[in-house]
Amino acid sequence: MHNISHIDEKWFYMTKKSENYYLLPEEDEPHRTCKSKNFIAKVMFLVALTRPRFDSRGNEIFSGKIGIFPFVTKEPAKRTSANRIAGTMETKAITSVNRDVIRSFLIEKVLSAIKKKWPRGDLGTTIFIQQDNARTHINHDDQEFVQEATQDGFDIRLMCQPANSPDLNVLDLGFFSAIQSLQHKESPKTIDELVRAVVKSFENFSSVKSNHIFVTLQLCMIEIMKANGSNKYKIPHLNKQRLEREGQLPVQMKCDPILVQEVFKYLNTKNLL
Repeated sequence: MHNISHIDEKWFYMTKKSENYYLLPEEDEPHRTCKSKNFIAKVMFLVALTRPRFDSRGNEIFSGKIGIFPFVTKEPAKRTSANRIAGTMETKAITSVNRDVIRSFLIEKVLSAIKKKWPRGDLGTTIFIQQDNARTHINHDDQEFVQEATQDGFDIRLMCQPANSPDLNVLDLGFFSAIQSLQHKESPKTIDELVRAVVKSFENFSSVKSNHIFVTLQLCMIEIMKANGSNKYKIPHLNKQRLEREGQLPVQMKCDPILVQEVFKYLNTKNLL
């Protein structure tokens, strides 16, 4: 899985409707305000993540963090207010993210980041970008994307994950919830502060934990095979932290050959029907 980059979009909110605080007796309760609790300010981010790499001693040689890109734009303020004068550039969230916007972000930001950060020793290998089947996503053979993805000696291709399978994307499997928890600790007040908080949480997220999620992804694949493609299974746990400490955490989970044969038999039966 070292040659697969997972991408997905997620909304990050300025705050939550309800939050718990642990206060000392002499502390005052936090005072939070917004225009409407049903319309809390939010920004959508596009995240690209690849499996991190470590050397034989466990030292990180590639974080796998391709990038996190906010869907925002800069606009001049139309009116003078107590906070800024007219004409001051303000950060505004892009609320309508369509296929053209996704295409431009993939080409200008994701591809650019991959070409800049990808380990130089793997330039001859094919790199896959896995996306879900959202209607706003471009096709795998999009002409503009293919033209840019094959330049500079790279072979980068788009592929879609199976439909209705959030557990086959490491971002949905645990990465998004983890960086969202880190982001909520920042308590941003403006769009710029929210963007900085989310980017900071992304950069601070442990590459070791990111690698654990990729191991969980492989375990989910095996469970899906056992369930004949159904989502009726529980996400397995392997006590990865203990195995990591003991130096026994596998890079690749092994699948029972008998299970593989049963899956092929099941697929052939379904095809005959």
